[in-house]
Amino acid sequence: MVRTLALLLAQLAAAPIVSETVETGDRRPVDLASFECRDINRSTVLQRVCYDPARHDLVVATGGFYARYCGVAAETVDRLLGAPSMGQFFNRHIRREAAGGRYDCSA
Repeated sequence: MVRTLALLLAQLAAAPIVSETVETGDRRPVDLASFECRDINRSTVLQRVCYDPARHDLVVATGGFYARYCGVAAETVDRLLGAPSMGQFFNRHIRREAAGGRYDCSA
């Protein structure tokens, strides 16, 4: 058992670090190398939240699909992550339809 665990850890340490790329709803790939990602397990709406504080870009997985939101302040992301209901906060304050396209990345 210990030998198997040691072998597994050695293989993981030797594995190359590969940046992850996801495809958003507009079919544009987003490289998550500069993003800080968190898997979300306390929301039925959000599965994953990734944020790049330097570019103020937010990538969110909802329903198994990724969407990118641009110009999102770090404070907004903090409020999202700390909200009692992350899904309600996201739907009211960030989702494009609710925010009137405020965080649209095509501009």
